[in-house]
Amino acid sequence: MNGYERIKAALENKPSDKIPIMLHNFLMAAHEAGITMDEFRNVPEKMAGAFIRSVEKYRFDGIMIDMDTVTLAGSLGVSVDFPPNEAARSPRGLLNDLSEIRKLPGVNIENYRYIGHWLEAVRLIKSHFKKEIYVRGNCDQAPFSLACLVRGMENWMTDLYLGGEDQLFELLDYCEKASVRFLRLMSETGCDMLSNGDSPAGPDLLPPELYEKFALPYEKKLADESHRLGLPYALHICGNTELILEKMPDCGADAFELDYKTDTQKAFDMLYDKAVFIGNIDPSGVLAMGTPGMVREKTLKLLRIFSKTNRFILNAGCAIPATTPGENIRTMIETAREFR
Repeated sequence: MNGYERIKAALENKPSDKIPIMLHNFLMAAHEAGITMDEFRNVPEKMAGAFIRSVEKYRFDGIMIDMDTVTLAGSLGVSVDFPPNEAARSPRGLLNDLSEIRKLPGVNIENYRYIGHWLEAVRLIKSHFKKEIYVRGNCDQAPFSLACLVRGMENWMTDLYLGGEDQLFELLDYCEKASVRFLRLMSETGCDMLSNGDSPAGPDLLPPELYEKFALPYEKKLADESHRLGLPYALHICGNTELILEKMPDCGADAFELDYKTDTQKAFDMLYDKAVFIGNIDPSGVLAMGTPGMVREKTLKLLRIFSKTNRFILNAGCAIPATTPGENIRTMIETAREFR
């Protein structure tokens, strides 16, 4: 089997000849390619080349094509800083008050150059690998996370308790238009899978009852749209998701990429017969700063838990840091390849 076939088998709950591996490594890919994040986000050919080089160096099965986590926000007019050697970030929201929602610009994300660069890089990567490697076209933020950026994190979290529900849902509906539009544009690149991040929706920041009310319904809309487009869908949430693990499958995602803070045994117990688990080696404490021995130990522990299901794809629990030693990535991959 090739890489594409292994990832596809996991999503279809079919056995594979080897443990499928898909990395979330855009920062490391750029670093190892010797390009700045400024070059990475501004030159699609360099972005694509960095990912292609990474796949060919480490020989994993699938690649998540990611860039900056504030790209959709920038397309809506949110202020964005672009450090030349780091991921972009948003220093503040766009709205001073929820009452300003109707002053927001129309949703025309395709006119934002970084969206165009992201899409073109995915096209180039898919054209290069065709059906050899599985390409996951990430589409930045789900509506709840995007609303955090548009309003500003602190203000948005306060609004959830003190704001009027009509205005809260009005902003979420607005953000949904942007998220859905990105899914549709990404589906046209030829990628094999769509995904979004909804990190602030996890229990580290949001109580489970508010997750069910304000985040989960919009995650379901994105999963439904992906399926309408004929593609499987994955969702990433940071932090410890144990308090919402039982509810998360209700969104209809085919796979969940979960943080290392989520207990893997609990994740297996909740998800093994419902969705694919993607993850969840600690990207910083283990992959970036651990020894090869530690990487092997943590990888084996994870593989043993998920050895009872086909619905598993090995990955870090979140984005792999730029300076992660290549030896640690090789150790994780070799451990999986040798696992029986």
